[in-house]
Amino acid sequence: MKKIFVIALLGLISSVQLSAKDVKLTSPDGSLTVTVGVDGGKAWYQVKRGGETVIGRSALGLVLKDGDLKDNFKMGKTTRSSLDESWGQPWGEESMVRNHYNEMQVTLQEKGGMKRRLGVTFRAFDDGVAFRYEFPRQPGLQDFVIMDEATQFALPTDAPTWSIPALTAYYEGIYTREPLSKKGKMSGPIALEVNDSLYMAIMDANLTDYSTMNFAPSGTTLTVDLVPWQNGDKVRVGDTRVSPWRAIIIGHRAADILLSRMALNLNEPSKIYDTDWVKPTKYVGIWWALQKQRWTWSQGDRHGATTQNTKRYIDFAARHGLGGVLVEGWNYGWDTDWTKHGDGFSFTRAYPDYDLEGLCRYAAERGVRIIAHNETGGATQNYENQLEEAFTLYESLGINTVKTGYVNSHFYNGELQHSQWGIQHFRKVIETAARHHLMIVNHEGAMPSGIQRTWPNLIATESMRGQEYNAFDRQGGNPPYHECILPFTRGLGGPMDFTPGIMEYRNDAVPGTRPQNTLAHQLAEYVVIYSPGHMAADEIENYEHQPAFKFIEDVPTNWQCTLVPHAAMGQYVTYVRQERGRDNWYVGSVTDAQARDLELALDFLDKDHRYTAIIYEDGPDADYRTNPYPLTIRRLDVDRNTVLHLHLAPGGGAAIQILCQNS
Repeated sequence: MKKIFVIALLGLISSVQLSAKDVKLTSPDGSLTVTVGVDGGKAWYQVKRGGETVIGRSALGLVLKDGDLKDNFKMGKTTRSSLDESWGQPWGEESMVRNHYNEMQVTLQEKGGMKRRLGVTFRAFDDGVAFRYEFPRQPGLQDFVIMDEATQFALPTDAPTWSIPALTAYYEGIYTREPLSKKGKMSGPIALEVNDSLYMAIMDANLTDYSTMNFAPSGTTLTVDLVPWQNGDKVRVGDTRVSPWRAIIIGHRAADILLSRMALNLNEPSKIYDTDWVKPTKYVGIWWALQKQRWTWSQGDRHGATTQNTKRYIDFAARHGLGGVLVEGWNYGWDTDWTKHGDGFSFTRAYPDYDLEGLCRYAAERGVRIIAHNETGGATQNYENQLEEAFTLYESLGINTVKTGYVNSHFYNGELQHSQWGIQHFRKVIETAARHHLMIVNHEGAMPSGIQRTWPNLIATESMRGQEYNAFDRQGGNPPYHECILPFTRGLGGPMDFTPGIMEYRNDAVPGTRPQNTLAHQLAEYVVIYSPGHMAADEIENYEHQPAFKFIEDVPTNWQCTLVPHAAMGQYVTYVRQERGRDNWYVGSVTDAQARDLELALDFLDKDHRYTAIIYEDGPDADYRTNPYPLTIRRLDVDRNTVLHLHLAPGGGAAIQILCQNS
């Protein structure tokens, strides 16, 4: 195995307990305690931090098509173990991730009837708690159907909660903050500001062959609400005998939520043993002009995906050290209403004005790769029927990345995108791509749940309201606080394909719709919004002779470590990241509609080295509402004793490159 390895493993400690009493599990540092018990046949759990209740008594159990497993329990055996390991990532926000937890496996036994057993495994980390159900094969519990979960999360207060409504199309909603009791059904992850020293997030982790978890609130208690199949089934349990993990991230500061790696640690180690071919890169693309309706995906006088246009983009990428060119609208299928007739898409047949094979050769000669775009229109069966042929072709042409799309509210046979059927489809595409050494950027996909640890060829997912809304949203674009809340919610599951880097805000197609932030904010997004494969999303003409583009050229997409010195949910956030394998650092700081002044101590720098900081910051009179363009670029020598003053304009930001002079 290359690059995925374990460097420390403590011995397992196991014990068996047959008592009917409540059982407890503590985190490695002793700060968190999980208690599990049965009362009147109903199983429950609770979580405390010291003496403070984090999750009150909350139900466990399942509603099955053939007999419930939720209100006739007694405690069975309990086993315990511990793990402390560190594992490496081929790409990520850190090069190494520590995975340290105590585990307790609880068996819930039916008192009568078929006396079926339901397993619940809890893991307590220093930064949170997770649990999942296990379904051992046994009489009365072979293949079966889950109709609902009884799983609850009883919050201690009516906490301000950040969320989007459940079943928002493609998760492309605006996160809003209301008291928990005022929320309707929500999609995860959700983020909660419980009090000044208790911040939480709740989410799926390792979502595999199961339905997506939404939340149905009643007062301050959340009940799991699973996305159904068309016939009302929630989960059909066959070969996969475990649920996803229900992860509860717990921190003293808002920044603690951002630094948690629980979602990654709750996923299985990589199934790609040789990851040398997994090499994400920055790229440009035939995309923004499509969003702004200057070019079309379909054939005609304004067709964007032509050989001539693509060569211009390849040449630009080669001149500026960018590794890829994304091309949308190159293949047959765009000339009708493709959201209704997605089965007309071909993923191997190019339009006559697009020379697929010739362009792949042209790009390779210049050190650039074509990124193939596969829009399905939700016709997933048509896509699955062509997967092998298409991915074999791409691999033979030297294409190493595919951007997939699913613009339709339903999939094959009317199934919802985030049902178990949809999750199975997304995973099939990822696994097929891995066999052909292809990386996937998935738009309109499943909500990420840390599975990039297991399948690191899934380099980014959309599943959020991205930059494209700043081109076509009739309400004017994403609100200024949008990038200040995404890391606390959507970003917890995995890399975000947000497509930053817009530098020309004029929009003739939808006047008034544009990025609701400043140019410095756009640059900072490359550090704040994590992706190993960032796009320089604007039209290439808008980068020519633009000094700010130098930051996009230089900023890496793979990191050695990550720090978060400033964070307030939905208000502002500052990320500090070290370049993988080098002593260079990058800073991104963004704010909402309010101007802010922040002090950034550079005490993370090596005490024996000196550095040069190149600061891209909001210029005089910058304001996202009236004047988003002013940008000041300054250089100064710094060391670990330096404190930088950052002034962020309304909707503004700062992007900083700190280069080691000793390297």
